[in-house]
Amino acid sequence: MSTSETVVFVVDDDEAIRTSLTRALEMRDYTVEAFGSAAEFLAAYDPARAGCLVLDYGLPGMNGLELQAHMNASGITLPVIFITGHGGIPESVQAMKGGAVDFLEKPFRLSGLVERIETACARAAHELTVASRESDVARRLENLTAREREIVECILDHPGETTSKAIGRFLDISPRTVDHHRARILEKLQVRSIVELVDLAKATLRPR
Repeated sequence: MSTSETVVFVVDDDEAIRTSLTRALEMRDYTVEAFGSAAEFLAAYDPARAGCLVLDYGLPGMNGLELQAHMNASGITLPVIFITGHGGIPESVQAMKGGAVDFLEKPFRLSGLVERIETACARAAHELTVASRESDVARRLENLTAREREIVECILDHPGETTSKAIGRFLDISPRTVDHHRARILEKLQVRSIVELVDLAKATLRPR
């Protein structure tokens, strides 16, 4: 994805590091927003923006691992790249278990950080696309009537028996009534077949 479409959030209490990273990344066409603490970042963060977080482990107040744990608990899926001059193996293991892209020790090569940022931003863009698609599907499903939703649930429960006759037998309604509702369901969900309907509805109605 284009670097101009992503935001690299830098959280480090060292002003010199924030300034140098911001300048270096902006020279590579990234949009950078820098913060001196976890609290400042959380107050400004907009989850609708794709990007990644370059996070110092040794922050005052809420440290990097605590911020990562808070983000995970809050459903914030922004990929995290840790940078640190203090952390050791236990901290790096905890960070990676929490889903971090990497745990880089200072001083680090800028090229190495940029490589991790590319990986993180690609992951963020994919997750944002998936979330947007699922939100769109959820909006379409909300337009279904109770009976139409019941038919969709029946199709998901019995994927091998999706004829109008079979669905009518399960729901104790006539095949003709099922035909009428199926046509409306396909129209509302903007799909052309039962196969497409199943693919569309699974993630929203039956989250893993």
